[in-house]
Amino acid sequence: MKQKELVYRELLFQAIEQKKYTFTQLDLAQRFNLSLSVVNYAVKPLQQMGAIVIKPRCFEVIDVLKILYYWASLRNLKKEIIYQTRIEAPIRKIESELPANIIFGAYSAYKFTFKDVPADYSEVYVYGNAEEIKKRFPQSDEKSPPNLFVLKKDEFMKKYGKTTAMGQTFVDLWNIKEWYARDFLDALKKRLEMAIQNGP
Repeated sequence: MKQKELVYRELLFQAIEQKKYTFTQLDLAQRFNLSLSVVNYAVKPLQQMGAIVIKPRCFEVIDVLKILYYWASLRNLKKEIIYQTRIEAPIRKIESELPANIIFGAYSAYKFTFKDVPADYSEVYVYGNAEEIKKRFPQSDEKSPPNLFVLKKDEFMKKYGKTTAMGQTFVDLWNIKEWYARDFLDALKKRLEMAIQNGP
């Protein structure tokens, strides 16, 4: 994940899940060990598109959906994949046999967050240690498409829980080509709109 994406994820998590809309660039820089110039570079386009308002000592998020779609347009999920394989087992069994320290993303994140799924799905996306997962699920010789994708887990992800935060779940789903990703996106968008309707 690029450094500026750490900023977007945090802004969305705080605004959507924590109902916090006011930030300082210094606090964000210190929280993620970033330079102020990186944080400024990240928030500048948000200001230009009217997603945030810069104030004398802070800035305020005023349009969560603009940040969400902007990050989705920048995200390159494929580049985050560090291991993939094919497992001939039901999705639920694959999910249950993954190491405890992984973080579920995409379809699984939606399912475990909302205890529901808008459509059946055939792949599992997780953030974790490739070598550890490879021991449980070795590289398959199957010519069928992979159905387990391991993505690079950054050091700050664990603060958001066992699944990706709602904003990141949406952004990751946006970057998945399978047709049923649209069903998940539509369902998650409705939940996000409900979550942010009482914003600033």
